[in-house]
Amino acid sequence: MSAQKLEITRLGGQGDGIAETPKGQVFVPFAMPGDIVNVAVEKDRGTLISLLEASGDRTDPPCPHFGPDADPGACGGCALQHMSTEPYRDWKRGLVVAALEARGIKTDIAPLIATEPHTRRRVVFAARRTEAGLALGFNKVQSHEIVPVETCVIATPRINAALPALQRIAASVAVGREAFRLTVLDTHSGFDLAVDAPFRLSETDRLQIIAIMRKEAGMARLAFNGEILIEKQPPQLDFGAVTVNPPPGGFVQASHAAEAIMGDLVSDHLKKAKRVVDLFSGSGTFALRLAEMSHVHAVEGDKPSLDALDRAARHTQGIKPVSVERRDLFRRPLMAMELKTYQGLCFDPPRAGAETQARDIAKSVVPRIAAVSCNPVTLARDLEILIAGGYRLTSVTPIDQFLWSAHVEVVALLERPRR
Repeated sequence: MSAQKLEITRLGGQGDGIAETPKGQVFVPFAMPGDIVNVAVEKDRGTLISLLEASGDRTDPPCPHFGPDADPGACGGCALQHMSTEPYRDWKRGLVVAALEARGIKTDIAPLIATEPHTRRRVVFAARRTEAGLALGFNKVQSHEIVPVETCVIATPRINAALPALQRIAASVAVGREAFRLTVLDTHSGFDLAVDAPFRLSETDRLQIIAIMRKEAGMARLAFNGEILIEKQPPQLDFGAVTVNPPPGGFVQASHAAEAIMGDLVSDHLKKAKRVVDLFSGSGTFALRLAEMSHVHAVEGDKPSLDALDRAARHTQGIKPVSVERRDLFRRPLMAMELKTYQGLCFDPPRAGAETQARDIAKSVVPRIAAVSCNPVTLARDLEILIAGGYRLTSVTPIDQFLWSAHVEVVALLERPRR
């Protein structure tokens, strides 16, 4: 490893500063364009030793756990707190621009819709029992070491206030030495906790965890590797006018504010459709909103999520009929003939996108489509397929659901021109 003086010229896709050297690019976390830095270089990775000359776009990070000088180490949860607001937002919107241009898609892209700090309702913590006690926080940059956190500027105020209680609960779960994940979802009825761990619990362990959960206020449910250990009250989320009890560890949008923005964009685009099909529906983020004005058919491969959606729809008055279908859309996508009865379609797949399903949608006659994605690269691929099939891209809106990270949510709206 050698120390070098480098000039950072641009940002990489993960938010690292990039310097051009005679031996190739060097990626430097916590650096940004315009910085002159002293860096310890190993292969194509650099560790920031000192900032020799600061970019004019630098700002003070709002979190004490951010940056190379943080003690006990740099939390890896955020990548860009050191960047001023406008350059940061331009860069994040640029991720969407670059992904579409790489596929030859030229279109107007809306300005980035920002979300505020302290609005992240779903946070995934790393935890491990150590000699010094239970470490609960996030992995250090480029490391499996866990940096304990006392506050988190992206998490909701309720999650921040509950960190001591979460620490106690996590300590009761940590019966092994291996690291595990604790997903915390801030719901209307309390915190929904889901542990994913590489170890097992004895019956004594279970009873101890349950006893501690009973003592902690504000906790709704705790599941361990998918098994519910205790449910003091069902966790509750609102998707539009419908209240849903999500399954343990089930997918929900990370920010309620971002979810509402996406829901409005999708609903407005499909508002004239009498029948809508929602693919990769999860627990009903979009399906249940769309059911306020349309008959909806929700398709999802995860049974607990689909069951939650179905229960919520059946127990809610004042919405249109909602039918559900459990189906692996990666292996068995809905074909064009199955889509012919729908006037609107929404899809929100995992990060891998919906390539196979997009090919069948491209052959369909569905007039309006809303495509939602947290991965601009796979979304661009799927949009290219739809455009080649005759659809016209009418709008692309990036949403900063994952503040100060390299991830960005996108809602793309398409129409099939009338023949």
